[in-house]
Amino acid sequence: MTSGWWIADLWQQGQVVQLASWIFWVIVSISLHELGHGWAALWEGDDTPRRLGRMTINPLVHMGSTSIIAFLLIGFAWGLMPVTPSNFRHRRWGDAIVAVAGPAVNLVLAVILLTAAGIISGSVLGSENPPSWGARAFEFCYTGGWLNLVLLALNLIPIPPLDGSRILGSFSSGYARLLLHPNASMFGLAFFVIVFWITPMGQVAYRSIDNVALLWVGLVQGIIMGGG
Repeated sequence: MTSGWWIADLWQQGQVVQLASWIFWVIVSISLHELGHGWAALWEGDDTPRRLGRMTINPLVHMGSTSIIAFLLIGFAWGLMPVTPSNFRHRRWGDAIVAVAGPAVNLVLAVILLTAAGIISGSVLGSENPPSWGARAFEFCYTGGWLNLVLLALNLIPIPPLDGSRILGSFSSGYARLLLHPNASMFGLAFFVIVFWITPMGQVAYRSIDNVALLWVGLVQGIIMGGG
């Protein structure tokens, strides 16, 4: 019998490693994603992130109390990095560069963590007497890698307020004008909820990402075991 609260359900099911991994990687991945935007903004000549004290590893700064509470209650969280596009040295492409920096961080994290999961699977778990920590280490790395693939794909969707909308807006002046509508973010979020939470599209997307993650892990595992 489930309690309806995701943390309690995972705990009761004995999935302590998955629970700890999920909490850790959500907080770390969102914080590093936002720092990616901040680093790119500084490179573009905008000191807003540093001036507002946002260039820190403190997740409370990047996620805020509302996001953290929402994450603990329903498992959904978000972050924010304030920037001033008018300060960017590249007037046309600066916003796209800063926007893509966040998903780029998630891509790097996904590759590192899924590669680590593949190495663990091929070398540690593939041994005759695998140690007890092997399965836990694999789950920790795989959960982080899968989550960062989700954040990568999610943020590249070209609907406001996601990063993909700012990237597309840099290439299309017409779309950029649509983003200036005061309710653009509200409409975008409503569309996202309807498509990915209410319709089966969400489950299809998650399964597709899982297949990509497993494919990468399998390739690394094959290389490790083949080389052994």
